[in-house]
Amino acid sequence: MNSTLRIIFTVSIVSNLGACVGNMNPTGGNSKPDYPYYFTTKPVIVKKIAVPIGTKLEYEEQYFKSGQQNSLLNEKKLISISFPKNQSMNWAGVPIGSINKYFNSEMKGFSVYARFKQLTSDKQTRFSRLWQECDDNLGISVKNTDDWSFNLNNINNIDSCSVNYQRYFKNNLPQQDYLDQLYQEMQKAGKVK
Repeated sequence: MNSTLRIIFTVSIVSNLGACVGNMNPTGGNSKPDYPYYFTTKPVIVKKIAVPIGTKLEYEEQYFKSGQQNSLLNEKKLISISFPKNQSMNWAGVPIGSINKYFNSEMKGFSVYARFKQLTSDKQTRFSRLWQECDDNLGISVKNTDDWSFNLNNINNIDSCSVNYQRYFKNNLPQQDYLDQLYQEMQKAGKVK
């Protein structure tokens, strides 16, 4: 085989293997489990949040339950709240589209996902501008995991903002400073009525 064909053949194999590996699920399946979920049909309180009609509540995997459910399930098993597209939760002045429980069960907290397109320029704050700089979800550590509301008394800290800013990297001072500023500005924005 000449060198040009060998290179093309090698690149083709590597590309195809990369595509296969990227699609593999470490738990053995190639797709996300069919978690049980429920769309609210009336306003309800979930994790101390008033959620509107049409909110999607997603729960942990459970025996004999998958896909869409006809009623609310046990709130302790809740892993995600996704608000309807036209309705958001106010998180220190920032519209939130969804809240997801931390995947790691040893960590007490959740991630909040902003809908910055719904934030008008006259409503922006230093907190919202800092958050937009990382342009991703905020990881929030809390004291009580039964409360997903914006409750400053329950929030311990901001653990992360995207993969670029993480409390985990304690020796990286720029990351820590950014998260400290974000936390301080969130507290200020949360106290403004």
